[in-house]
Amino acid sequence: VQLVESGGGLVQAGGSLRLSCTASDATFTLDAMSWHRQAPGKQRELVASISRTGNAITYHDSVRGRFTISRDNAKNTIYLQMNDLKPGDTAVYYCKAVLTGTWGQGTLVTVSS
Repeated sequence: VQLVESGGGLVQAGGSLRLSCTASDATFTLDAMSWHRQAPGKQRELVASISRTGNAITYHDSVRGRFTISRDNAKNTIYLQMNDLKPGDTAVYYCKAVLTGTWGQGTLVTVSS
């Protein structure tokens, strides 16, 4: 499976963005998915994860209450709705298929103060 992210960009603090990650085939529906981010000079960290059916969701403490992960299995796509963005959210965001270990190419999110 291949994963393609989109939706990154430049936004002011307090603004919102929605990231999308679309898989190349329907094996996506058999896998849990996750969003990760990597800021300059920092290690990649898990932001949010969602189970195959969407019933189990986890968030990093720093984004809980501001970010929402969701998935649409009919579209082979997961989303990350990001609200109340902060400069500390600036990073390249990656989606990942958990079981296969497949990563997308990443999309840059820049939050200006």
